[in-house]
Amino acid sequence: MKIHIREIDHVVIRATNAETMARFYCDVLGCSLEKEQRDLGLTQLRAGHSLIDLLQVGARLDHAENGVPGTGRNMDHLCLRVDPFDADALKAHLTGHGVRLGELGLRYGADGFGPSLYLFDPEGNMVELKGPPEAARMTSL
Repeated sequence: MKIHIREIDHVVIRATNAETMARFYCDVLGCSLEKEQRDLGLTQLRAGHSLIDLLQVGARLDHAENGVPGTGRNMDHLCLRVDPFDADALKAHLTGHGVRLGELGLRYGADGFGPSLYLFDPEGNMVELKGPPEAARMTSL
């Protein structure tokens, strides 16, 4: 048997404040609330075809083996494909929301090389906004 991966289904981020994180991913990055299960400490956000699950640290689904928050990184970064990708407009929008920006550059992704912008959510997780693979657009970088 060969497993064929089609796309990322979901990413789970442990959050010390899931409400603040949900506002960031919805209000700033354009996700929408998919499902909320407060009794489990789980907030699921729609990000295109995928989900970003926010797991409240210390909630029912958060297990002791996940470790003490802040002592290790469970994820390097989350990459969200955006189209269109207008670097100046993205930077202006994010800066207007007080978001800490990282580097803008040309990076390889699922569809090849294209523009991308790193940023950081309210709990310091790195997020990459990745544009389509269009070499012509790189002149604006």
